[in-house]
Amino acid sequence: SAPQEGEADPASETSESNWKEELLEALLAVEPAAFERLCQRLLREANFIKTQVTGRSGDGGIDGLGTYRLSLVSFQVYFQAKRWRNSVGSKEVRDFRGAMSGRGEKGLLITTATFTADAKAEASRDGAPPVDLVDGSALCDLLLEYEIGVKAHRRQVIDVEIDRAAIAAL
Repeated sequence: SAPQEGEADPASETSESNWKEELLEALLAVEPAAFERLCQRLLREANFIKTQVTGRSGDGGIDGLGTYRLSLVSFQVYFQAKRWRNSVGSKEVRDFRGAMSGRGEKGLLITTATFTADAKAEASRDGAPPVDLVDGSALCDLLLEYEIGVKAHRRQVIDVEIDRAAIAAL
């Protein structure tokens, strides 16, 4: 039966998970440097200025940085790109924060995977610089929003119902 108003259409849910799974598989197939460049482009599209990929070994887990301007102020944001299948844990969040130490106070960890509950708790732990987390699903949504490697084709569906009583009353 058709979904009632306010209910999700099971077919569209399936379609959504399918395109995200396909996109994540494509991202997992690219070279790590290409995934870092994709993250850099995402930041640029999201109005970061002066984005760059550090692209060197020994960077301590910092894959790149960008400057985000918000009205009159701007601040540097360091990012780490994890092209992973398995969940990212609290250790990776702590290691990334350690790599940022002395360089900056704002971090963004982007992954094709998910984050464990401990990683989420660590990212917002009191007394530590916050690390914002972008998991695979959110990454797919952002890539769709900015049309990076993804293009949406909008369709309109019209449901037509025949009102036999109104026709009979003519």
